[in-house]
Amino acid sequence: MSTKISYLLLFLFTMQLSVKGQQFNKAKLDSFFDILEAKDRFMGSVAVSKQGKIIYRRSLGWADFSKKQKVNENTLYRIGSISKTFTAVLVMKAVEEGKLQLDQKLRSFFPDQPNAEKITIEHLLRHQSGIANFTDDSSYLSWNTTPQSMDELTARIAAMGSVFEPGIKAEYSNSNYVLLTYILQKVMGSYFSTLLEHYITKPLGLENTRLGGKIDVSRNECKSYGFGESWVEETETDMSIPLGAGAIVSTPSDLVKFSDALMGGKLLKPESFKLMCTLDRGFGFGLFSIPFYEMNAFGHTGGIDGFSSVFSLFKEADVSFALFSNGARIDNNEVSIAVLSALFEKPFSLPEFSDYAPPIADLEPLTGLYASSQMPLKITVSLSGATLSAQATGQSAFPLDPIAPNRFQFLPGGIEMIFNPAEQSMILNQGGATFQFKKELTK
Repeated sequence: MSTKISYLLLFLFTMQLSVKGQQFNKAKLDSFFDILEAKDRFMGSVAVSKQGKIIYRRSLGWADFSKKQKVNENTLYRIGSISKTFTAVLVMKAVEEGKLQLDQKLRSFFPDQPNAEKITIEHLLRHQSGIANFTDDSSYLSWNTTPQSMDELTARIAAMGSVFEPGIKAEYSNSNYVLLTYILQKVMGSYFSTLLEHYITKPLGLENTRLGGKIDVSRNECKSYGFGESWVEETETDMSIPLGAGAIVSTPSDLVKFSDALMGGKLLKPESFKLMCTLDRGFGFGLFSIPFYEMNAFGHTGGIDGFSSVFSLFKEADVSFALFSNGARIDNNEVSIAVLSALFEKPFSLPEFSDYAPPIADLEPLTGLYASSQMPLKITVSLSGATLSAQATGQSAFPLDPIAPNRFQFLPGGIEMIFNPAEQSMILNQGGATFQFKKELTK
């Protein structure tokens, strides 16, 4: 469950893309993942289906790093905000059954929420309610591992107030889909987990998709990891909090089956699916647009506790794609691009990683506090063992991979840092921008 929407940024070109008769470059894609596995850069699973049949699957990395238990194609991942697509389907099922209306007001269910008399179900689905995103609250990480009741969580949401008038714009907010979860339970008379099973997972035979709980590796669920000197286990959000906004666990194979069924009319009436795909200010119902070359897919991304995920459905090509990760030292978007490029006969490069390992004596002079006149954030560079790490003000630390003398990168963030120890300075490159930093002298 991302605190902010994370669009899959894929390159756009003007070249013509044929969706008929393309040859899936499986061998090159296998080589791509072989390199990631050999260099310990990515942990996760991927699945691709075409015309309803899975044509590619790959899993690599650890479900439990400390126990050296590997993932497999049936390992369950927390899929974060992709859960919203499932929730939107359930809302449309309730609409189809006449138990809910898209223009129904929030006041019918939670009159204490801000602007409840103005906010509709459709506003919630499209992130147009104006209700603040509770995961953006400064105190969120102090209570996100503790179970929350409906009364407790809705009170927290109400206390954050409104950030704009309903319907005038769109701004991503997990609060919308938590409220939709509770509304579904009220109008359908069942727990969200039961609705998920009754309307989606059981009819489609999704044996590895359910509402998540405490991670249980013995049930083939994986933990998530960040990377320091090695893989470090992330904390777990209590799943009573994200609910239909981010608490579902699944596998890529199940996800592409879900995507195929949604695209193929097996879950909703055509008019309901059309509404889900109708964008207004960038959002449909639990879906948004994901471009690749001149093609346009619909899908969603997700992120929670070190897990990241994406799925997309290319209706014209009859293709579904899902990628889940529980740890990465590479930008996962680059992995998605490689998979789709292999599928649609587009060029992509095999990754190259430097084996350069500087002596610790060369790293120690680089440590310290760096400041820039170009941005308010300061960056602390520190050394632990043989690993250099950086931490910007108020943000998490991240490891720096050496690629040449005094030159480092953090691939997941697209960051490059070039140090000049003689001048006690550092250049930071990110997103096409360059920032000059100087080391602050210690007193």
